[in-house]
Amino acid sequence: MDPSKQETNQKKASKPMAKKETQEFQFVVYNTMTQQKEVFNPKTPGKVRMYVCGVTAYDFSHLGHARAAVSFDVLYRYLKHLGYEVTYVRNFTDVDDKIIRRANETGEDPISLSDRYCKEYNIDMSDLQCLSPTHEPRVSDHMEQIKDMITQIINKNFGYVVEGDVFFAADKFSNYGKLSGQKLENNRAGERVAVDSRKRNPSDFALWKAAKPGEPSWDSPWGPGRPGWHIECSAMSAHYLSFKFDIHGGGLDLIFPHHENEIAQSCAACEESDVSYWMHNGHVTNNNEKMSKSLGNFFIIRQITERYHPLALRYFLINAHYRSPLNYSVVQLEGASDAVFYIYQTLKDCQDALLQLQEEMPNDGKPARITPDSKECISKLRNEFQVKMSEDLSTSLILTGAFLEALKLVNNLLTMLKKKQQKQQRLLVIQSLKEIQNEVTKVLDVLGLQPPCSYNEVLLQLKEKALTRAGLVEDDVIRLIKERAEVRRNKDFLKSDQMRAHLQAKGIALMDVGTETIWRPCVPVQQDSEIVPSEGQKVPPKPESA
Repeated sequence: MDPSKQETNQKKASKPMAKKETQEFQFVVYNTMTQQKEVFNPKTPGKVRMYVCGVTAYDFSHLGHARAAVSFDVLYRYLKHLGYEVTYVRNFTDVDDKIIRRANETGEDPISLSDRYCKEYNIDMSDLQCLSPTHEPRVSDHMEQIKDMITQIINKNFGYVVEGDVFFAADKFSNYGKLSGQKLENNRAGERVAVDSRKRNPSDFALWKAAKPGEPSWDSPWGPGRPGWHIECSAMSAHYLSFKFDIHGGGLDLIFPHHENEIAQSCAACEESDVSYWMHNGHVTNNNEKMSKSLGNFFIIRQITERYHPLALRYFLINAHYRSPLNYSVVQLEGASDAVFYIYQTLKDCQDALLQLQEEMPNDGKPARITPDSKECISKLRNEFQVKMSEDLSTSLILTGAFLEALKLVNNLLTMLKKKQQKQQRLLVIQSLKEIQNEVTKVLDVLGLQPPCSYNEVLLQLKEKALTRAGLVEDDVIRLIKERAEVRRNKDFLKSDQMRAHLQAKGIALMDVGTETIWRPCVPVQQDSEIVPSEGQKVPPKPESA
């Protein structure tokens, strides 16, 4: 649902945010249910129970799926950072009309096909450094829980059976629409789906679908069949977290009808059903239109990670507030790649220097003495991180400001080490580098940007991706560096600059360091390369601006 339309909804402030001066570092989240920010208070002190709607596994996952996964992974990491014991449940839908259609097209068993794409999804999540949830339930493994909940709904007169199908009587749930603000009559079949004349009300929705030839089915009290879409999340969240838990999350497009129907089902089955906070991430857009498979304007995650490092993609995804729309942009992906290269190069240089100076570091167990600038830098970074993350996970504001200042100070301190200094001053610089490095890596760890390998390895991987985008191999760059060196020896500096500019346009920056020339990736001066869409996908227009 369009967030602007939600402003007209009635606001329920069950847990209003206290005044800022008394809540400086309290974690505040935006609750879709109340349409305002609220201080986060879990139902059980020290423990958080969280359910996030996962993917319908019938194809490789796209950039929109990546955004949802990364958004809630940051939340998961931050809650753990705050010291909470978190039970995180993210489901797989492996029984669905789309899966059945795809299986019929390929001649595969629907459950086997979905299992394959569940595994592929987890590979993508691992590449993006999303932590594994506590539980990843699948619909096919939870039929008993689903049937039990449907039985409860029928017994409480919120459901009815028609020729083996079971429908939810939406008009009997008086609070329908309390999450989305949508009216009951909006939850009906549209132009693409004919209204089932057997329904008592066009707004009623399926809890159980009677078996059809060629479709997977399970026995039930109402005859063989399979679940409707919405009931699975109500049943699995209740099974793993109970009817009362803290956070329910998903994409903005799930607010209506999926999450609205979940609320109706869960409350019908158990009057005490209650989710404290409903959280939703914004869409990824392409030319200001939602990116989705149905529109054909999407990129699968692997199309992106073939050309950009997964950590660059993760940086791109969190470099906007999770609730804001995020417009696909090659320029921004290039910028993200350049940003992470700078981060890891700075940390590698710092780490290398500290390894060489290890013998000079004191090992007396006393608190490290650091320079005044370093002390101020660390304090500012720590404070800014706490403030921005506690303010509804404002990740985009963390990657600038004090964070970049810390990296700049690291480089300044490394330069100082190259100069002659008194022993005491040199020791201050060494300890300052170590303390700043520790603080920076803490931030990266919570954001999921700390690489799983050495800084040297991730830098080599980033360079390899840059070469791929440039259509070059490293031997090409080395050859051009040698040719340029000969040109410079002949004092043809105009041609030398042209050769450098030619590579820079491809995203390869040459840097003359003394008598040596080295290269690193950079943002291309001209964006003349695009990701090639898969067969059957539309080619998205090149963005007009970053």
